[in-house]
Amino acid sequence: MDNLADTLRQVELTLGAVVGRAYRSGELRGLDDGEVLSLVRGASVIARQAEAFLVGAVAELEERGEVAAYPERPTTRYGCRSVKELVQRTTLSSGRTAGDIVKAARAVQQPVAVSTGEVLPAAYPALREAAADGVVGVEALAAVVGTLTAAQCDRGARLVADAELAASARGVGVDGGPRAGADDLRLQAQVWAAYLDQDGAEPRESRALRKRAFTIGVCRDGMVPCRGTLLPEVAAQMQRLFDSILNPKTDGPDTPAGPRFFDGGEPSGDAALEDAVPDGVAPDGAALEDAGDPRSRVMRQHDALAMVLTVAARSGAVPSIGGAAPTLVVSVTAEDLVSGRGHAHLDGCDEPVSLAVARQAACTGGVERVTSDKGGRIVGIEIIDRVFAAHQRRAITLRDGGCLIPGCHVPPAWCEIHHVTEHSRGGPTHTDNGVLLCWWHHRTLDTNGWKIRMNNGIPEIRGPSAWDPEKQWRPVTTSPTRLSRALRARSPG
Repeated sequence: MDNLADTLRQVELTLGAVVGRAYRSGELRGLDDGEVLSLVRGASVIARQAEAFLVGAVAELEERGEVAAYPERPTTRYGCRSVKELVQRTTLSSGRTAGDIVKAARAVQQPVAVSTGEVLPAAYPALREAAADGVVGVEALAAVVGTLTAAQCDRGARLVADAELAASARGVGVDGGPRAGADDLRLQAQVWAAYLDQDGAEPRESRALRKRAFTIGVCRDGMVPCRGTLLPEVAAQMQRLFDSILNPKTDGPDTPAGPRFFDGGEPSGDAALEDAVPDGVAPDGAALEDAGDPRSRVMRQHDALAMVLTVAARSGAVPSIGGAAPTLVVSVTAEDLVSGRGHAHLDGCDEPVSLAVARQAACTGGVERVTSDKGGRIVGIEIIDRVFAAHQRRAITLRDGGCLIPGCHVPPAWCEIHHVTEHSRGGPTHTDNGVLLCWWHHRTLDTNGWKIRMNNGIPEIRGPSAWDPEKQWRPVTTSPTRLSRALRARSPG
């Protein structure tokens, strides 16, 4: 009789032949939708069964690392610190996936009693059987087990939840509904955990308070890693702030013929507002997805966090440091700033940053010019106040309405004020020289293809060619007051 290794090898060869046929023969193209879905379902069952086999094998490795009958642990023999590392090396999976496999293995593992050699039942026997039948995979097992194990309840109560969740995965639960997927089982396990935790919510909150964390790493290759675990209310508040900044209001950028573009109360161009080019389409019919906002969701959330931090720093509501508001200190030589070459430095960061960081910081904050001699002795300090006052910000907000870049709908409270003509080049801190830009558009203004100028105190935009092939300067605003005035000017009578 073939052993397990030989049988598994035959399965591997057979499945490999089927996979090669599916990829190379083009046979899939000749199937209808139902037949393709049938293959997807069958492949998913095979995948779960393979995961169950993998989990069972890893459970054996776990057992051999704990039983005295195996004096040399597998991890020691193969030079690994843990079973997780051994699994990661052997399966070539990510650390997270290897961790899930080990977590699932501990749930289905049948330990052997040290004193009697008796095989004991698994911690989650019903889920073990469901895994063996290809009903649940590693993802669902890890999610359920992690949630239930954290609940403070006795084994009997946990076995009840185990049986109910396994039944739900099979589609024969109390509700008699369809088979629960991994996300459904995760949610059901959370409900069970809350129900079974006899200590109630308060001890869980106490544990959460002890585990809350947020760390900022060391800058490497221009990036600073962050990691941590947030309390639910902190995460919810952060998500609300992100939503307020990133709330999508259109499917694409406003076009040059759109209602936010006009000249002195009249819409720009010869076309009437009702004949404007639809959002997301350039005048030549080209799509504008890249011209609008090429950032991914996680990139936009990073930029939203930058806006939140900037607003908090300038609010005056946070504690001072050394008698002054918390201030980002960016240092750069005057020669580098004028020439556009070289680097800037952040206080508390070992790696140099680009001059764009220095220009953005100098555009929105005060400048302290320190003059030193060749030996490094400070010979002069000059304070240059270039921060727009609160009444100037309100006036610019009334004029611009929000971030000036078409397609960006960041509200004015989250925007920075950009000196159109740089202060270092003689640009004044005046409403005729300041426009609202969100953090990201301000940070990338030198490279994102958008150009801004002031024409008699009115901001004008010239966009990239994908947005406006004519490359014309166009007045722009999102101010409801100015847009209403433009519409009234267009109305007959």
